Amino acid sequence: MPTSLTPLDQLPIRRLTSGDLLACADLSEDRGWPREEHKWGLLLAAGTGYGIDDPGGKGLAAACVVTSYGRGLAAIGMVLVAERHARRGVGRRLMRHVVAEAGDTPLTLHATPNGQPLYEELGFAVTGRAEMVQGRFTPKEPDPGIPTRPATAEDLQAILRLDAEIFGLDRTHVITRLPAFADHLRVAEENGRITGFAAAWPNMETHVIGPLIAQDSATAQSLIASLAAATDRPLRTDIDVRHESLLRWVKANGLAPIAFNAVMTRSLPHLPGDWSRRFAPLTVAAG
Repeated sequence: MPTSLTPLDQLPIRRLTSGDLLACADLSEDRGWPREEHKWGLLLAAGTGYGIDDPGGKGLAAACVVTSYGRGLAAIGMVLVAERHARRGVGRRLMRHVVAEAGDTPLTLHATPNGQPLYEELGFAVTGRAEMVQGRFTPKEPDPGIPTRPATAEDLQAILRLDAEIFGLDRTHVITRLPAFADHLRVAEENGRITGFAAAWPNMETHVIGPLIAQDSATAQSLIASLAAATDRPLRTDIDVRHESLLRWVKANGLAPIAFNAVMTRSLPHLPGDWSRRFAPLTVAAG
């Protein structure tokens, strides 16, 4: 077992399990983030968690989760270091380990301004930006009224095909968890063909919208409006800044900007798939 004399940058890194969920939530709370136990549960089930135990026995000193989409891409999220160990090389050690474990697999993450310099040092480059917006949806500017409905089990294969086409990689292991993870999962349909889907999942006092996949901005608007009508909670989502018309529309309807994150990739010039139809990710766990 490590002792308090073990240098922080030499503490062993281990795989996290579902049994570490509360310790991960405690770590989030320690850094002033929401506990987000529901999100941690999904990420630990669908991805691979890495952690460093606190040498003093106080839970985790650091943690992160990697969600793999095969050899084509892996996404890093929830990169957290306990406040008492911040700025002492723990996060750098953990990230170096994750990058080494990934080998030749390209990596992506969303970075806060504080975390961006470390990721650049590790070979990540900024390839885009996402704007986080939050608030109570107040329909002052109407949506286009494109028909949407709750998703059913029979829709799953069509959702998976559309997601693979637009995301650019197979993420069946994540999308198939949406019906249990999300409170609301809706599809847009045109002439019997699914043209978009979106989920709203509970996160503390809000509902987070994501993923949001749609053939165009009008379809994305109708999906957001239909999800907003199904909840009395404030909404939160992260929208690619290139979707200017959608951002303008959600802001006109009560959502306000609260943060910008840099979308970064390593060993990849840009994310795969069709960004023009990918409006919001499933989760954003910036570090």
